[in-house]
Amino acid sequence: MVFGQSRASELSDLGVESEHDTVAPSKVRSLQGALKECRKGIVAVGLFSAIINFLMLVPPMYMLNTYDRVLSSGSYGTLAALTGIMIYLLVVMGLLEWVRSAVLVRISAHFDASLGDHLYGVALKQALYSSGRIQTATPISDLNGLRQFLTGNGLFAFFDAPWLPIYIFVMFLFHPLFGYAAIGASIYLAVLALLNEKLTRKPLDQANKRNAVLQTMTSKALRNVDSIMSMGMQARFVDMWRSQQDKLMIDQSLASDRGGAITAASKSSRIILQSLVLGLGAYLALSAELSPGMMIAGSILLGRALQPMDQMIAVWKQFVSARGQWARLNELLIKVPVDRAQMRLPDPVGNLVAKGAVIAIPGSKGAAVIQGVSFQLPAGSSMGIIGPSGAGKSTLLKGLLGLWPSSSGEIRLDGAEVFSWDKEHLGRFVGYLPQEIELFDGTIAENIGRFEDSNPEQVVEAATLAGVHEMILSLPEGYDTNLSIHGLSGGQKQRVGLARALYRIPRIIYLDEPNSNLDDVGEKALFGAIRELKRRGSTVIVVTHKTNILTELDNLLLLVGGKTQAFGPRDKVFEYLAQSAETKKQTQEA
Repeated sequence: MVFGQSRASELSDLGVESEHDTVAPSKVRSLQGALKECRKGIVAVGLFSAIINFLMLVPPMYMLNTYDRVLSSGSYGTLAALTGIMIYLLVVMGLLEWVRSAVLVRISAHFDASLGDHLYGVALKQALYSSGRIQTATPISDLNGLRQFLTGNGLFAFFDAPWLPIYIFVMFLFHPLFGYAAIGASIYLAVLALLNEKLTRKPLDQANKRNAVLQTMTSKALRNVDSIMSMGMQARFVDMWRSQQDKLMIDQSLASDRGGAITAASKSSRIILQSLVLGLGAYLALSAELSPGMMIAGSILLGRALQPMDQMIAVWKQFVSARGQWARLNELLIKVPVDRAQMRLPDPVGNLVAKGAVIAIPGSKGAAVIQGVSFQLPAGSSMGIIGPSGAGKSTLLKGLLGLWPSSSGEIRLDGAEVFSWDKEHLGRFVGYLPQEIELFDGTIAENIGRFEDSNPEQVVEAATLAGVHEMILSLPEGYDTNLSIHGLSGGQKQRVGLARALYRIPRIIYLDEPNSNLDDVGEKALFGAIRELKRRGSTVIVVTHKTNILTELDNLLLLVGGKTQAFGPRDKVFEYLAQSAETKKQTQEA
């Protein structure tokens, strides 16, 4: 299959995946789909909210009947009956509140389970397709933020707010002036809510953007702490961080000041309005237009009616944050198409063919790095990719691995477009040693065994083949040495990374500058590993600047400016290089 320019342009947008690419399996691929799966729980929460809000009428009704019936009749039996009913109904309301909270917790857990795997895969693809420019767990952080909002008390305000008309209707039954007072108070608080949105949205959005920039800047600084400290750049980095941090604090302080003022106004206004309604009830009671019980009940009912709006204003910052998280996740998930079901290909043999392959860095607006590279490499053979710095050697390697697509031309593994292979299936038969070695938290055995239920014999075999077995045994706990506690040198990391690449003797192995950090002993082990891989029929591809490793390889591909300058058996390419050097020398002398 040939990928056209449209496929490359799709991937140039950060986070866009090929329809052939796969991510960790999950149930749904959209926020709407995740919520749809939770609809039964959401309906249950709505039903419980309706019953709870209906039972919220119990305290004012109890107050009303106590004043108007019990005090006027002097009946202890009536008081006991009303009190018993009131206690029973409020206990039921408390239980429903608990059940509603428990249901929301389970909704959030299901929401996380539905999207978490997919979003983790998206975060990995963001880092891959951005060529490492975006190395952030923002999708997972956004999902956790949404999940926390779903379980917070602020969400209850949005379920309770629709009951405001019911409370207003009941207040109209008490007296029309009570109803109009409730409408006026509701409009006033609604204006405060809109004002809160208008005054805090811009600084909150700006603060969130600055926070993301700060996190990225700090992560890069921590990854390069050796360079910063050794070259005396600490003070300058602290100054840059402080400059951005001050701007972040200004935005957050501005939003907090405005939001705090409106929240305070909302709370005090609600109390004032509730007291004014009590005063209005007293006036109407003096005028004999309603009973003292209605006077007290009306004030309580208004406070309950306005509480959701007051609560929404108080949690508006959380709501704005959740709204931003929803928008970011929704945009990202829309870009990622649903995986298409595909037949699993047979286990790879290792035949590699490139025909006019053109590869650009995903997300880059510049020209393609690899331009029209072609070669044919049978299974079991080896090839070295050489050329000056910036020739595109590592970019070509990512294309051969199927990590980045060809914008035109094709790269095929065993006759199938390499980008279309199921990565989980193909990865079991591929070994890869990148330029920058990163080992993960866990034991050395887990790292070599790729964190699967590995066979100890295969782990030891890979370590022995990489010449790192003795070094591992010399560590405090051998293969069980935890790398989150015990650090390794650059050369040790590279040799353990090589062992990871050699695990299970892959059918095809890609080594990017495999001897950049190795000493003589490490290089001898590397050369021996390459010879053993070739003996076992593995296809070996090596990117290198060092010429001593080339003697172990059968073929050479010379890249210059992203184009094939020469390809063929090693000795013939050496002859071509020698002739080119001699011709250049004669030209300069002339």
